[in-house]
Amino acid sequence: MEGTWWSLLPFLLIIPLAIWLKEILPGLVAGLLIGAFCLEWSAVGAIERAVSAILHALTDSEHMKVAAFLYLFGSLVGMMQITGGIKGFVEMLSGRIRSKRGLLLFVWLTVPVTFFMPMFRIMLLGPVMKAVLRQFRIDRRRMAYMIDVSTEPIIVLLPAATAFVGFMTSVVAAALAQNDIAESPYDVFVRSLPYNLFAIVALAVGLLTTMLNVRIGKSRAKKGEGETNELHGLGLRKELALISGEPLHLFVPLALLLGLTFAFFVYDGRRRGASRWLEAFSAADATWAMLLALFVTILLSMTFYLWRRQSLSELTYHFFAGGNEMMAPIGMLVLVWAVSSVAGELGFADYVSSTFGTWLPGALVPAAVFLAGSFLSYFIGSSWGTWGIFMPLGVTLAHATGAPIEVTVGAVFASGTFGAFASPLGDTTITTAAIMDMDLMSYAKYKLRISLLCAGASLVGYVLLPLWMP
Repeated sequence: MEGTWWSLLPFLLIIPLAIWLKEILPGLVAGLLIGAFCLEWSAVGAIERAVSAILHALTDSEHMKVAAFLYLFGSLVGMMQITGGIKGFVEMLSGRIRSKRGLLLFVWLTVPVTFFMPMFRIMLLGPVMKAVLRQFRIDRRRMAYMIDVSTEPIIVLLPAATAFVGFMTSVVAAALAQNDIAESPYDVFVRSLPYNLFAIVALAVGLLTTMLNVRIGKSRAKKGEGETNELHGLGLRKELALISGEPLHLFVPLALLLGLTFAFFVYDGRRRGASRWLEAFSAADATWAMLLALFVTILLSMTFYLWRRQSLSELTYHFFAGGNEMMAPIGMLVLVWAVSSVAGELGFADYVSSTFGTWLPGALVPAAVFLAGSFLSYFIGSSWGTWGIFMPLGVTLAHATGAPIEVTVGAVFASGTFGAFASPLGDTTITTAAIMDMDLMSYAKYKLRISLLCAGASLVGYVLLPLWMP
């Protein structure tokens, strides 16, 4: 279909609804239905077209790889949680906190074993730091900020073994396909990481601010409680308080996951014709390699846990409970795929290229995308929703104007990171405030002041970067 302004309707509807309702899913459904109606011009035909787009998104093999990866990743996290792996590691370090340097080292040293997803890190680290707060007389908001700044801004910069990688690669893949750009989505994703300026600036500012004006006493953090045999149904926070910590239950699955991810990257790349391992790493199907590594890790970890006399019923329950935690982002991703498909049939890429692409200077595309995306993400509090909405627009504009693709993709990811980190509607802000017993809006305002400073510096970077690049 020839591109017309009708192709903008799904996105013009999604964004206001997301801001108004503070939820992304209703906007995606409405945008999908409106886009389908513009193709069929009948209510029944629109419903059929929308359902068909969803089914096509669900049956696409590449999409299924991403959905399976997200679900199984949640399942592995669920098993590591209930076996006390990360709790044991946190307890092991918390007893050694004796100084300001020790406290900072504790927070940042836990990153390599809690980087899988932000909520996972906050739920495990938050209660321990709350105990430190009581004994060390540290400012409550500063401690909460230190936890938050070491979650999403770090996780979005990691190229493997996180719940974010599959989703981020997938939205890039959809945007590239929509514009017929024949590049590896994973390569584009990896090249965009240095251009997620907000995450990088927030980390730098976070490291600086956490080292200033922190009053430290001398004491030890409390150890965890004993374990119980019947845990499920109590709620995750209560369960984590009841189980016994065992660091080995984290180290083994983590080592397996990282080692197998590397091995399957090389294996798949060599199978595709690469001769050297570095070339193989680039040539591999990233989602497939990570899915294989995750699947084998789960099998071996389950065997290891059973050998360690962990309850099979608890492992099974939390395998599915952990996976089900990822159903909301999986559902959102399916709708994003469906909306992108319908918008593509309406000629979205052609219309944006022939209109916006003719007057918006390519040098300003990353800055414009970052500014608009940050505005949306703050009001909806969702990085994934922002990425799903703005990635097709950002890549299309970059392709039409000649703006650097990797910088634009990095700007889209940065805009979502800003909202998820700074918004009072963000999961991390809400959870951290609840765990640390703080007023949500007061804490959100505290974070916003620092976040706006980081966003301003990032915006300047996006204005200057395209001017310096060849």
